[in-house]
Amino acid sequence: MAKSKHKTGNRTSLKIIGGLTFIGLLIVYFFFFSSMGRTSDKEYVYIDEDDNIDSVYQKLEPISTKHSLWTFKQLAKLTSYKDHIRTGRYQISSSGALQTFRHFKNGSQAPVSLTLQSVRTKDDLAKSVSEKLMFSKEALLDSLNSSETCKKYGYTPETVMALFIPNTYEFYWNTSIEKFLEKMSEENKKFWSFERTQKANATGFNKEEIMTLASIVDEETDNEGEMPRIAGMYINRLRTDMPLQADPTVKFALGKFEAHRIYHKWLSYDSPYNTYKYHGLPPGPIRIPSVAAIEAVLNFVHHDYLYMCAKEDFSGTHNFAKTYEEHQENAKRYAKALTDRGIK
Repeated sequence: MAKSKHKTGNRTSLKIIGGLTFIGLLIVYFFFFSSMGRTSDKEYVYIDEDDNIDSVYQKLEPISTKHSLWTFKQLAKLTSYKDHIRTGRYQISSSGALQTFRHFKNGSQAPVSLTLQSVRTKDDLAKSVSEKLMFSKEALLDSLNSSETCKKYGYTPETVMALFIPNTYEFYWNTSIEKFLEKMSEENKKFWSFERTQKANATGFNKEEIMTLASIVDEETDNEGEMPRIAGMYINRLRTDMPLQADPTVKFALGKFEAHRIYHKWLSYDSPYNTYKYHGLPPGPIRIPSVAAIEAVLNFVHHDYLYMCAKEDFSGTHNFAKTYEEHQENAKRYAKALTDRGIK
């Protein structure tokens, strides 16, 4: 009889221990492993160089559950996190406080997708990049305008826009300007494959000149199918030592990007980018050229056209001409269409 009571007592004790263990595991799970975020959506916290432990907590509070934030704070105290705060972009989601804290402590960031587009100016580029990464627009502009910095990558402040190839890239938010430019240089080298380099060599122009011509082609049309023909026309002019006389270069020189007409008085504006006044290509790209425009120059159409003018139907395409007389007739039709529509 005594043995039976002893066995019953053991079973009861085991059940109690098992129950307490289970409850303990639930508590541990609740505080350390249950979702840090208040919702199922991914949220991000950006830790700057001037952040301290209190500002980190303030950034976490609106998007974190109370119990997870409490656990995060206890872990921070135990590990002296306040003395080793790392800048970065950190994801707050279904991961628990323990894993989230480890990411913060170890600097394990969530990457940023940065889409580089075919923008016109260095100012536009610096603005779009600085909106995604930690450094400022002004700091990037300073680097792009620095002869010393540009020289590291084989460019000048005038040609540096040729460094950038439109695409989507992944960075860490706290990437430095130097690392950003190094990444762009690596991607540029990947883009200029053996085949593309051979095609560039066959045109007789170097890569920066190809990119400069492509930037002009890009400004002339959005019609990718017409780009190789436009590229061929400009190459014909360059090879015959004819002035390039590209309207987009005048717009760039004057900063009048939205102009529909090029007035005669603009053609004498003194700028190395004004290809009506100066022979050859301008000093560098007048925008970051699109990949389509670069390919158009590398695969330009061979023809005898020397002139082009926007079509009077405003289709975004052009009338091409071999003679100046034929070109004048095309230009008259386009000018009349502008006047009829009241476009200045």
